[in-house]
Amino acid sequence: MNLPVIVNSLIYAGLGIVILILSFIVIDMLTPGKMWHEIMDKQNRALAQLAGSAAIGISIIIAAAIHG
Repeated sequence: MNLPVIVNSLIYAGLGIVILILSFIVIDMLTPGKMWHEIMDKQNRALAQLAGSAAIGISIIIAAAIHG
């Protein structure tokens, strides 16, 4: 492996993480109330499953977009 391959991999990984965080913030805005408060304090399992499913789905889309 050479340096440009490693640098490109790190850039794409960082970009994917940033996009995932931004999309998670959008999902938090679309749900009523504060999502993290509902999951942690009120133990809302349905909302935790929604957040997890959204994170997995968005991750698959990001990976497919980066992979080509």
